[in-house]
Amino acid sequence: MVDDARFEPPPYLITVIGRVAEVARSVSNRGADVVGGTVRDVLLSRPVHDLDLAVAGDAAAFARALADALAGHYVRLDGERDIARVVIDVGEVRTVDVAARQGTLEDDLRRRDFTIDALAVPLGGSEVIDVTGGLGDLRARVVRAIAPERFDEDPLRLLRAARIASELGFAIEPATCEAIRLRATRLREAAPERQRDELARLVALDAAYDGLRLLDDLGLLSVLFPELDGGRGLSQPGPFHAYDVFEHNVRTVEALDAMLAGAGWLGETLWQAFAWCERDLRAYLAEEMSEGRPRAALLRIGGLLHDVAKPQTCAELPDGRVRFVGHDDIGARIAGEIMRRLRFSAAEVRFVQTLVAEHLRPVQLAQVGEVPTLRAIYRFARDAGDALPAVLLLALADAAAARGPSLTRDGWARHVAYMNSLLVRTFGEAATMHPPRLLSGHDIMSRFGVPEGPRVGRLLEAVREAQAAGEVQDVAGAEAYVRRLLAEEGAAITDQAEARPS
Repeated sequence: MVDDARFEPPPYLITVIGRVAEVARSVSNRGADVVGGTVRDVLLSRPVHDLDLAVAGDAAAFARALADALAGHYVRLDGERDIARVVIDVGEVRTVDVAARQGTLEDDLRRRDFTIDALAVPLGGSEVIDVTGGLGDLRARVVRAIAPERFDEDPLRLLRAARIASELGFAIEPATCEAIRLRATRLREAAPERQRDELARLVALDAAYDGLRLLDDLGLLSVLFPELDGGRGLSQPGPFHAYDVFEHNVRTVEALDAMLAGAGWLGETLWQAFAWCERDLRAYLAEEMSEGRPRAALLRIGGLLHDVAKPQTCAELPDGRVRFVGHDDIGARIAGEIMRRLRFSAAEVRFVQTLVAEHLRPVQLAQVGEVPTLRAIYRFARDAGDALPAVLLLALADAAAARGPSLTRDGWARHVAYMNSLLVRTFGEAATMHPPRLLSGHDIMSRFGVPEGPRVGRLLEAVREAQAAGEVQDVAGAEAYVRRLLAEEGAAITDQAEARPS
């Protein structure tokens, strides 16, 4: 631990460091040190998956030689500052970042961002070199900037401070907080991809809600998501909304944190009901959608953005009631713009858009006290696609955040039981949700004289819906159903023509 301040890496890391030392001896016997987050995490007894090195001389050449020695892949990260990465496909350590020293080792450490990351250990050694007080800050569990101007050199460090503090459960010391607040808008100067990566790491945490609160306190949340600010102070109608729109969005992430962690009676009730699919559901949430970003992290972003369009859609009805008509569809468009702005992948954009577009759907499937029809469930499964389990979880978190302190155990249990029933029916009736094809597009065109075009697709989908509803079981039934639809279309056209004034 930090108390004895000795660098004692786990065996898997010792093995990689040994290979690095061999390369250091072979490449002109250059000096190299383990630095930064690697030293910090070993001292905190945290798992280490990334090895950070500072080397004297040509870092790119060192990284190329290391990639050969470790059977890894070389990636040039920053040509101007001579920073490269080695990506390793197997083992606990997945990346080795190699940076050229800026001056002496002490000079290099003083140029870093935070004291707890300005620590170094010579290759193969155990004595920690600390020139900025990082060991004391590790003991005090504090994130402290070495100097305020470090944020000016790289504005991404503004966001990185919050992410590191959230990841470690540390506090950001007051002077560093003030320096961040004064420069918060400069975060926009950082590359969107880098903003995305820091944000994704934060929302992947079990305590993502606390991290978002910290971002908001530092003025960074409004820079990342200015679209959310319109919800501040915008009250919501009815007895079932405890918070304004902004607070509700953030509290939805809080509910997701409790649910996914199985914390408190929110999480306990959820996983008791979902015990039949817990292993598969947890694997689904842990699955990486792109570049190390798990689906659970994207679910939390969807929770944060699910009501993003309420300010634009807020309208007062003649009877005085306030409604947000269309906020799901408009919100999906806005969420897509945000995700693309932050350079998330196309699959991630679609996933979050689906969450926002469909988050009301589960509770709209049936009238109160009724069981959703097979046709309604089929349509929901079709539109939600592989996001369906996440939509159900978001709908639950939405309900919990709406009621806030007034949510009761019994009320929550009823919500969970209903969502579980939808999941059971969706997966338990797979043949209904994914009925076999009875007719092809060619069949529609050749047997019924329908010309090629969107109408063919609409007829095929209508047949599939009828199959899901149990109204069609075989080819003959499908053909009869298409004839009926075409006859109804023809009658509707005739009625429209007769209704036109002569």
